[in-house]
Amino acid sequence: MRLFTIVHNNRVKYQQVIHNIHDYNLIKHELFCIIYLMSTTPTVYKKIQALRERYYAAKTGQDSLLQMMSESEVSEQVYNSNAIENSTLSLEDTERILLQLDLDRFISEREMFEARNLARVVEYRNTVAKERELDMDTMLLLHKMLMTNIRDDIAGRFREGDEWVRVGSHIATAPEKIIPELEQLLTNYYAKNTLHIIKRIAHFHLQFESIHPFVDGNGRIGRVLNNYLLVREGYVPINIRFIDRTKYYEAFQEFDKNQTTKHMEEIVGRALTNSYHKRLAYLERREIITLSQYAKTEKLSHSNLLNKAKRQTIEAFFEKGVWKIGV
Repeated sequence: MRLFTIVHNNRVKYQQVIHNIHDYNLIKHELFCIIYLMSTTPTVYKKIQALRERYYAAKTGQDSLLQMMSESEVSEQVYNSNAIENSTLSLEDTERILLQLDLDRFISEREMFEARNLARVVEYRNTVAKERELDMDTMLLLHKMLMTNIRDDIAGRFREGDEWVRVGSHIATAPEKIIPELEQLLTNYYAKNTLHIIKRIAHFHLQFESIHPFVDGNGRIGRVLNNYLLVREGYVPINIRFIDRTKYYEAFQEFDKNQTTKHMEEIVGRALTNSYHKRLAYLERREIITLSQYAKTEKLSHSNLLNKAKRQTIEAFFEKGVWKIGV
């Protein structure tokens, strides 16, 4: 049997000579593989690469601006990550807590510590991610920082003994299997460095949350680890937003049911694109205005621009609860 396959302008053309049903199945398999590879190398990969190159060109000599942006993002990262875990704190509440300002309403001691501790974890990650490879000792240290004064009895250790947890309908990994499964997770992540970072981060995050190694704090630590790995590999950190929580949960349901990562890849890809759009707007010294202002100035449909911004098909970015764009 001979099989000639030609990929041209994103279309698959093939000629075949079929001698038997075995040959036919081989042809179907090869054609499926080609179509699959085409579908799993989306435009977003090329877009991320182009944005990354622009970012590295623009960041030279602007360390103070980059540091300022990193510091300003801490409250947003803390607010969104805690809100996903059902914290009642608003972004304004979170900012006031981190600035040690009085709040005009009662806040529980736990939520106070959740905000302050997670901010410490994010700041520590920003400092050490480029210097230290992610390993289980680092995971434990980050967890200890997160849970101190909240649950000191579980801070800085994995589940053990009879400490089982359930996430929705999913029963997490048995305590005695946590360490070997985390070791395998890290091994797989580092071994598959030929895959695009979006796929690697999506799979790592979904698998980490499936293992759910801690009694509490798994979601927040998992999102910190995403950024730890991104920063370590020369990418910018991402912010998974509370307003995208429904899609975020759907990604876990997809993984739990099918072991596929499409939904999480989309979330990570858009968050990474958003992060680059924001940094480039500042680094390239553009005038930053709200998307609604841009719509009025350019006489464009605001709803249409908003849809494009959410899909990240224009260079808009979400900051402090507002869509903005650099012009």
